[in-house]
Amino acid sequence: MDGYDIGAKRETFIAPRDIVDGRLDLGGDGHKTLFCRTLIDTHDPYVPEEIVWPRLDDAARARLVGLPIWSIAVDTEERASINVLTYAETIGDPLVRRATELNGFEEARHRRLLARLVDAYAIEIPQAPPYPKPRDPEWAFMVTGYSECIDSFFAFGLFELAKRSGYFPSALVDVFEPIMQEECRHILFFVNWAAWHRRTMPWWRRPLFAAKVLAVWTFLIWERVKTARAIDGGSNFTMTGHASIDIDLDPAMLLEVCLAENARRLARYDTRLVRPTIVPALAGFARRLLGLRAMLARRQPRGA
Repeated sequence: MDGYDIGAKRETFIAPRDIVDGRLDLGGDGHKTLFCRTLIDTHDPYVPEEIVWPRLDDAARARLVGLPIWSIAVDTEERASINVLTYAETIGDPLVRRATELNGFEEARHRRLLARLVDAYAIEIPQAPPYPKPRDPEWAFMVTGYSECIDSFFAFGLFELAKRSGYFPSALVDVFEPIMQEECRHILFFVNWAAWHRRTMPWWRRPLFAAKVLAVWTFLIWERVKTARAIDGGSNFTMTGHASIDIDLDPAMLLEVCLAENARRLARYDTRLVRPTIVPALAGFARRLLGLRAMLARRQPRGA
């Protein structure tokens, strides 16, 4: 599949009254239309196989190949596309299903893009077996969505640091800029789906859904602890990758960059849509703690 046939899938949707009037009730038809159409109408029809990859000198290629992320990145995008597309098959609402299918197509396209990058720069990664369809599609979709909320927050900051430092040639950075914004669209779609989904389910299911959300977060935290131990002798590349980007940046400033980039990328979309809040809130709290610690350290008398 070269591209998603967005034209053939564009029926005319009449904006619900709560969009026309400027109101937006979470869980209502206006909310559903807005978060689904935001994803659909901002789709970029690029084709990974048509990308002309820039030539890299030996040093730049060595930096690219040396990043310990490619195998995990390819596997993650493969699993994400299967999870999202499998959940889409269970959705009864035609507009939500269409938007979710597009989300799954774009995840699969990320996998194709990474495969082209790996081939273009002769990066060796192990061949992973095909992933089976998940037995619980909703759980798998939630794991993928909340996982992207975590990873994208830090990826936005690290990508900005890479641009500032010249760690990669600007031509290569330009290739990945649309991908970063695509991830922003995905997390915006997901958190609005979660808000809409919760409000449209029967009241008696909501406590079960809340428990499922908590279980997903617990699973993701444990999964990242294991990944951190497996990468680079136990360090988490997402959190410490700035050390490889040749910028003198302490953890507090890294969090500031991530917070600023997360806000900047989300700012281009309708402000009535729900934004991811958990990771930015935790990062902001950690930033304040680090700032307080630095202030106390400056006030401590010398030799104390």
